[in-house]
Amino acid sequence: MTVLCRHRQSHPYVCGFLQSSAEEESEAIKCELEMKILSETVSAAQLLLVENSSEKPDFFENDVVDLCQFTTLGGVYHLDILELPPQCKPVKGWMIVEILKEGLQKYTYPPETTEDFETENAFPPIEVTLEVHENVIFFEDPVVVRWDAEGKHWRTDGISNVSYKPNERLVTFSLDTFGPVTLIQDAHINMPYQSWELRPLDVNKVLLTVTTVFTEIQIQIKENLCMLSSVKLKDKKHISILEGTWMTPIPFIIALKEAGLNIFPTRHSHFYVIINNKVPLLEVKAYRQMALLSSAFEFGWSKWNLLCNSTKVVFKVREHLPEECTENPNWALLMFSGDRAQRLKIKEESEAFSEALKEETEFHSTLYHMVRDFASKEAMEKVRSSNCQFVNSVCHMLLSTRLLSYS
Repeated sequence: MTVLCRHRQSHPYVCGFLQSSAEEESEAIKCELEMKILSETVSAAQLLLVENSSEKPDFFENDVVDLCQFTTLGGVYHLDILELPPQCKPVKGWMIVEILKEGLQKYTYPPETTEDFETENAFPPIEVTLEVHENVIFFEDPVVVRWDAEGKHWRTDGISNVSYKPNERLVTFSLDTFGPVTLIQDAHINMPYQSWELRPLDVNKVLLTVTTVFTEIQIQIKENLCMLSSVKLKDKKHISILEGTWMTPIPFIIALKEAGLNIFPTRHSHFYVIINNKVPLLEVKAYRQMALLSSAFEFGWSKWNLLCNSTKVVFKVREHLPEECTENPNWALLMFSGDRAQRLKIKEESEAFSEALKEETEFHSTLYHMVRDFASKEAMEKVRSSNCQFVNSVCHMLLSTRLLSYS
């Protein structure tokens, strides 16, 4: 996806030779048409990312795991009992052993027929201890589930006495029968978010901070790359192998999900999380314009976003310059409806919400024109210097986290 790209090289007046007026006009029309098609196509693709499905996932039995609500973490553990191979026999100086073509045979536990056994407890549940993968984060005790080969789904029955030691990262449980097992966690455990912040670090480089009930996740974005900067668990820093590794947005999002750091809603997430749902087209327009301005302006969560209706969003914004003191930031509250932006009279600390316009300010059609009213020349120059790949990556991350609806 590309956000508000400027194709300078294709502009007819940048060429190193003179063109006739007819050629210039033709080239300008062609460029304008290409940008219009690109903008409409990209907007449609971005809108698809945030549109909610009207159909709820199929109903599942009580013991069947709904993979729209839960996610598997740490891989699959294959547990089996193997029958002893045939015993070697010494015969006249030779060692003779029967070799089975199929190799080692699995032992069915419990056996399909138990008539030869006197008591019903001849095959009690077997206690199993697993070590949780060191790269996976569980914010609550993991749930153990088993694979049902016949039904082709994960189930929670047949497992009992589950205990988890987080310091040793050991899970102990009793299993009625052997087979593949895995650990699951609520996919929406970090949703809704408590707050968020998008802060510039330099031109074409920002830091996205998402704070949830359990953790604070910081993500750096530059050019077309993303990197996990830090993870804090209850005010303590957690070391992850993903830290310091730059990846493009899609592989980066997949890697965070596989590590248990899921802050990326799906089209079914609104069925499992109470959210402040905003109109999808409004969200897309807001994220595109925030990404365009992110090299020079800091954006943040506002409590008033919860009180305005689904057709408007409210967030904090301020110009961010290296020499500016950040101890007492002078935030402005902006309200945006997709085709109109305004600066609100109220502050974050106000007692009641009001859509009243701040004195000596005007309505504008975009956030870009809105911030120009109070921005410095240096800040706007940074915005104009932003790289298209960088703007695209920031927009992709904002669209994937959906901060305005899930916080």
